Amino acid sequence: MTEPLENPVDQHARVVVIGAGQAGLSVGYHLRRLGLVPGSDLVLLDRAPSTGGAWQFRWEALRLGAAHRVHDLPGMRAMGLQFDDADRSRPARDVVGEYYRRFEQHYDLRVRRPVSVSSVSRLDDDTAAGALCVTTRSADGTETRIRADVVVNASGTWGTPFVPWYPGRGVFRGRQLDTTDYRSAAEFARQDVVVVGGGTSAIGFLLELDGVARSTHWFTRRPMVWADTASLDLESAVAAVDEQDRAARAGEVLPSIVSGTGVPVSRRIRAGIDRGVLRDQPMFTRMDETGVVTADGAHVHADAVLWATGFRADLRHLAPLHLRTAAGGVVVADGRSVDEPRLFLAGYGPQASTIGANRAGRLIARQVMDVLAAT
Repeated sequence: MTEPLENPVDQHARVVVIGAGQAGLSVGYHLRRLGLVPGSDLVLLDRAPSTGGAWQFRWEALRLGAAHRVHDLPGMRAMGLQFDDADRSRPARDVVGEYYRRFEQHYDLRVRRPVSVSSVSRLDDDTAAGALCVTTRSADGTETRIRADVVVNASGTWGTPFVPWYPGRGVFRGRQLDTTDYRSAAEFARQDVVVVGGGTSAIGFLLELDGVARSTHWFTRRPMVWADTASLDLESAVAAVDEQDRAARAGEVLPSIVSGTGVPVSRRIRAGIDRGVLRDQPMFTRMDETGVVTADGAHVHADAVLWATGFRADLRHLAPLHLRTAAGGVVVADGRSVDEPRLFLAGYGPQASTIGANRAGRLIARQVMDVLAAT
């Protein structure tokens, strides 16, 4: 076991995992099984106030289902837990938060929260040649520098919603918000709402706003592709994951998983299509003070514009490593940074969905142990 440094503020950990959502917990579980001790050898950091990863911030009406599925964490079934048996009448954020809390406690992962990571940098002095420095800030403002032999970044995407620029965005007088701002349909009672985006969040918002908002209009950059099944088709999912892997290896901005699979048509979604609630229109060309102007010149009044336009990987704290390519991404192969071999990225690229996150956790953990053995 690695002992702390003499300075009570700074410490040394063999591995630091940034983020305790599905990817981070999966890696932590496997590293513990491979012999690392949580809290000393292995330090898991999470900026969120509670368990559940990004799910704890989701809106109250969201339920687990075909379009919003969470795969079990490794070792969860050994505890007698599985999401297929979860109560789907409860908010998804409550279910996931409870299951993840029980998981962390059962395997004694000792996640530190809320702790934000402000930077990851190289620490190549005489006492720590080849190490990385993780600088953190706790809720009370205390800054801590952790020397790490290996860093596993599993920070996810929730902190970096993507909102595209369109002409007139700055002059629109109504409310603009993204997926992270949405709380409930009741906020938009008797309002005209424009929803932008072609993923499951946009669809969920439209269905919840139906009968509450005065009107909804749905705009997408590409025509919607509806899958012929009520759940995610594995063959299509594999193709989408392969495209994520190609983009990660090329250092490109990662594409959306949904864009490569289509959206499964559950009974609720089918009913929304049949009612005309889920009828997408080509993306508008500009915004003005009171709404949006469509491609054919029509004006659509809007009290609010809801940008459900996805997320980007939250890698801002990795900026001191200078890994960002001209194409906007980070070059990652099999979960490992090509340009910084002491850094692994869990839940990135082909691991970004729940489809392969658990398998990727095992793969990364084994690679991490190989690096430690050579250190």
